[in-house]
Formats: sequence, C-alpha cells, structure tokens
Amino acid sequence: MGLGVLEDHHLEHVPGTAFVLEDERRSAEVAAVARNAGLKYDKTGKILLVPQPSDDPNDPLNWPLWKRDVILTVLSLTSVIAATLSPLLAADTVSLTIYFERSLTDMALLTGYHLLGVGLAGFLFVPSARIWGKRHLYLLGTIIVIFSSAWGGGNGRSYKSLLWARIFQGIGLAPFEALVNASVGDLYFVHERGVRMAASNLALFGGAFFTPVLVGKIADTMGYEWTFYFVAIFAGVILPFLIFFVPETAYRREQRFDIDTMGNLIVTESKPESTAEHPTSTETSSKATGAANGHSSEKPNGQAEINGVATETGHTPVPAKQTWLQSLKPFHGRYTDEPYLRLLLRPFSLFFHPGILWACLIQGTLIGWTVMIGVVLAGIMLGPPLWFGEVETGYMYTGAFVGALVGFVISGLLSDASARWLTRLNHGVYEPEFRLVMVIPQLIFGCAGLYGFGFTAADAVKYGWLWPDFFFGVEVVGMVLGAVASALYIVDAHRDMSIEGFTCLLVFKNLFSFGLTFKGFDWIVSSDIKPVFMILGSIQVGICALTIPMYIFGKKNRSFFHRHNVFFKVTDAVADTIMFWRPKHKS
Repeated sequence: MGLGVLEDHHLEHVPGTAFVLEDERRSAEVAAVARNAGLKYDKTGKILLVPQPSDDPNDPLNWPLWKRDVILTVLSLTSVIAATLSPLLAADTVSLTIYFERSLTDMALLTGYHLLGVGLAGFLFVPSARIWGKRHLYLLGTIIVIFSSAWGGGNGRSYKSLLWARIFQGIGLAPFEALVNASVGDLYFVHERGVRMAASNLALFGGAFFTPVLVGKIADTMGYEWTFYFVAIFAGVILPFLIFFVPETAYRREQRFDIDTMGNLIVTESKPESTAEHPTSTETSSKATGAANGHSSEKPNGQAEINGVATETGHTPVPAKQTWLQSLKPFHGRYTDEPYLRLLLRPFSLFFHPGILWACLIQGTLIGWTVMIGVVLAGIMLGPPLWFGEVETGYMYTGAFVGALVGFVISGLLSDASARWLTRLNHGVYEPEFRLVMVIPQLIFGCAGLYGFGFTAADAVKYGWLWPDFFFGVEVVGMVLGAVASALYIVDAHRDMSIEGFTCLLVFKNLFSFGLTFKGFDWIVSSDIKPVFMILGSIQVGICALTIPMYIFGKKNRSFFHRHNVFFKVTDAVADTIMFWRPKHKS
C-alpha cells in the first residue's frame, strides 16, 4: 500500500500508475532498457515523456512548446470571451425584471436556460469531437457566440427573443467548456499539464467572474444591450486568430505510445540516447528486456518490453509534414472508427463510475453553490438595506475574480509539486490518487466561503458588503481548486475515457446549476439566507469527505473497471440495437 492507496493484485500494471525507480540498481536497469527500447525523454534527459510522441511531425506532441503554448493561449482567450456569457446578466437582474415586467425567477432563468443549452450542446458536440476532431467545433462555437450575442443585444424588448438568444449563447460556449481541458491533454505531456490545466480553468472561471464587474458599469452608462454587442465584437476579433493559429489538436496515436503504465517523472542516472529533440530507434535484445522485467524474453520481432509495455523498435515510414494551408481545414478525416451513437450514449453510464461521479460532485456542486451566491447578490444587494445599483452590484464580483486568480496561483503551485513530492515519498511510484490531495485546500476554502457568506450576507446591516464579498472570493478559491483537481484526476487516472468524463462534468454542473436557478431564489426567500448556506456548506463537507474512500480505493477502482468495462458495454449494446440495420462494429 503506497501512502494509503490500496494495492491491486489483479493487474501487474494498473492504468494510470507510473512505475518510477525504487533504488539505484533498479534505476540503472530500467534506464538502460528505456534507452534500448528507443523511449523518449525531455531535453534534460531526466523526465520520460508520457505519452510517448510518435515520429510523425504532425503529432501535436512533436510541435515546439512555443507553438503549443500559442494554441492554448488563443483557446484560453476565446474561452474568456465565451465564459463571459453565463454571468452576463448577473448585475442587471433587478433592472431587467422591471424592464421586461417579469419576476426575479424569470430573470434567473435567462441564465438557467443558457446553462441548459451549454450542457445539452456539449453532450452532442463531444462525440463529434471524438470522431472529427475539435477544430471545427471551436470555429462553430465562436461563430454561434458572435451571431447569438448580436441577437441578444437586438432582441426588440422581447423576453422570448432574449431567452432564445441566451440558449444559443450556451450552445456557442459549449465547445470551450467541454473541450479545452481535453486539448491540454492533446498538446502536453503529463509533467507539463498541471500549470496549463490551471491556466485553462482560470480562463473559464476568471472570465466568468470578471464579467459582472464590467457589465454593471456598461449597462448603467450605455444600456444592457451593449454588454451583448461587446461580446460579439470581441469574439469577431478573436475568430481570425482561431482560424489561422489553432490547428487540429486531436491525433490518432497508436496504442503502443500510451505508456502510462510506465509513468512519468522518471529520473535517470545519465542522459539517455533518445530525447524528444533527437529521437532514435534502436534494436533491442528481447532477452535483455525480459530479464530486466522478470518476463519471458519471447517478443514479436521488432518489439521490446519495459514494465510490461511493448514498444516497437523497428523503423516505420514517417508521414510528410502538413503544410500551414492544409492545417487550416476544419476537418482532417476521422480520429476513431466508433459510430457516433455509441459515443453519444457512453457518458450516460459513466455517471455511475465511482471516479467520474466523484469528479462531478467535487467540481459541479461547488459551481452550483456559486450560482446560488449570484442569486443572493441579486436579491439582497439591490434591495434594502444596501440599495446597490447595477454598478455596485457588478463590483461585488471583484472578490470572486480575485478568488479565481488566487485559486489559479495555488493550484498552479500545488498540482504538479504535490504529485512529485508524494511520488518521492512513495519510493518513486506515482499514483493518480495523489492529485486528490488538492481537495484538502478545496475543503478549507470552499466550505469556509459558504459558511462565511451565509453568516455575513444574512445580516447586511451589521456586516455590510465587504465581508460577504470576501467570503464569496474565498468560496471561488475552493471552486477553482476542485475544478483543477477533478480535471487532472480524470486525465491521469482514466485517460482512455477522459473525453466522456469531461462530458459528464459539463452536463452535471450545467444541469445542476440550471436546477438551482429554477428554484434557488424561492428557496432563499422561504428559508432565509443563513440556514440555506449552512446546509450548503455542510453538504460540501460531506462531498469532500468522499475523497477519502476515493483515495484509498482509487487504484482498485481503476483496475476493476479496466478489466470489466461494463459501462461502455451496456451503452454500446443499446446503440447497436438502435442501429440494427448496420453491421456490428468491432471494438
């Protein structure tokens, strides 16, 4: 048992576990086998690249780091613009209630149905991303954001027209909420993902929380319509950058390059002969490889094995490098042979997967409680005793924006560093469950923020606006930490189903938030602010406590469902039954 993670005795190498070196003798053995097997390391020669890049120059993992960072920067900037859509009306709730002569719940539903559009569109888009890549969806999403935002600004004082514009804004946002984290997995090796995953989450959450600060001022001086028009303008400006500087990040990588069972963070005694910059393929003795790992030396011709993973050592033809003009195409063929309906149905069953369900709860509920705080702000800040206007209510989101920045800094500092530290304590064996320690600061910040906000917001006469705003920011720190922890765990522990896992996160958090906008205001009115947030804080404590059994049994869980993929088998059988006229697909 490594640092409390129970060992599995069914699989020699559980997917996600990284076998790093135990002592100097083992270090020399494994390093020698790795070099002979032609495995690639980073420039320092100390970190094994996971997954292994192919020799194809079109493999995103072979692109220069600056190019990959430019792609992520453009995607993050587009995500910032798209993320402004969800809280676009947060500071205008009461004024729009008067303007459209509707109830506060109706105004909240302008955000609720928007979130519903995000969840349902993401559910439909993700299978398309699996089959045809992500680029066409990024382009489509940005175009939808442009026209729906222009539509929202020119709604002609029609609530129904504005509602449909909000739904389409949600559809445009969906590719960025659903796929940017997955693109981080496409573009970066495991040891490069932590800070960049935090950055992509900051783009989504930071943009969302900074929006009301600007919206209140814009609506007060220029009219709420211009909040929509500005989104359309900025999305139009970023679209050419997306077209010309964001090629397809999906890549159909051969399974032999997925060496997760070997691991990352492997420190060698000397620089290996094969690096990411100057890869070589060397013929390896099967006998030497088998002896180093305690396996039979009989391997197929041209293959070696390291830590139970077969690596091909023969030369294969290297594809021609794609030209820049060719990279501009929205489609580049299929990236999987799986039928669309199979991929569409798979996320349904994953809601019962312990690891995916845990991630949904850790990330989705705290996002939902943040939506509840937005409802409270609309209800108490614009009314007595504070009598805030749109501008002041918008400024109340400054605390949340600062909290998102602080959460980004903490997660960036802790995510990879804590994993490396625990790996060293575990004698060089990395477990994805080490990512779960990020839930500890989430518990501290998130729950303290919920309790503190409920306590201070319930007595605005005594505490004013400062303390509720402070605790709002504290809660958002916890929310960002939970989002990063859950995303990293899905990528590291269940990379074979990570896109379906992110779909579950997207659907859960948006449908859950939709439900809260539907009934949240009525709940607060009937039960008062303080009791409601005491309940929410206690629920979040219980959800965070689920991390303890997830940490302990996570490795057994990974092993069991790798051996018994009952989730996909059930939905695939349903899909095949529906498509009875087609020949059965071979998995």
